[in-house]
Amino acid sequence: MNLSIGEVKNLYYKRGLSAREAGEKLDVTAWQVIRFMRKHKLSRRSAATTRRLQFSRQSPSFKIKKKLTRKEEKLRVAGVMLYWAEGNKQKSTVDLANSDYRMIKIFLKFLREICQVDESRLRAFVYCYANQDIDDLENFWRRVTRIPKEQFSKPYIRKDFSDKKKGKMKHGLVHIRYADQKLVGQIDKWIKEFIKKA
Repeated sequence: MNLSIGEVKNLYYKRGLSAREAGEKLDVTAWQVIRFMRKHKLSRRSAATTRRLQFSRQSPSFKIKKKLTRKEEKLRVAGVMLYWAEGNKQKSTVDLANSDYRMIKIFLKFLREICQVDESRLRAFVYCYANQDIDDLENFWRRVTRIPKEQFSKPYIRKDFSDKKKGKMKHGLVHIRYADQKLVGQIDKWIKEFIKKA
């Protein structure tokens, strides 16, 4: 095995590659890189640091529009405020749920026009009661969202409905989901910017 300390340091420390990735560049196995590092007392990163580096190198699945018109800036503010108020603050997935179709339309417009998300990664998930017609509800939300049927997850149907609640969620409730941790981070950054200005 003909490895040099300089090459390994450059790939592992400077470029932030994993032992496996460094090995691929040097035409050796990850285990050979690890043994070489141990032999020369080169410290290895923690698993958490490795994950952070790998995450930072991932290409986002969206492209934030840079130059916004006044109308687009209003849409950006509306989308961020909606998420701040109604969004599920998970770390890896953008998830906003509501029964008001107008709110859902505005939020999707924000995702599509301002965040320029990948349409194929959009998911919808309907929540309703057992006394509602799930096919009608999904058809309604497909028209509203323009998200294809195959991108709708299995609905959640509550059995414990009460007659008193009839009409409260005429169209059920829909979750709009987009799995990209970097987009969650971008929206969170915008929220923090608004907080600082308040």
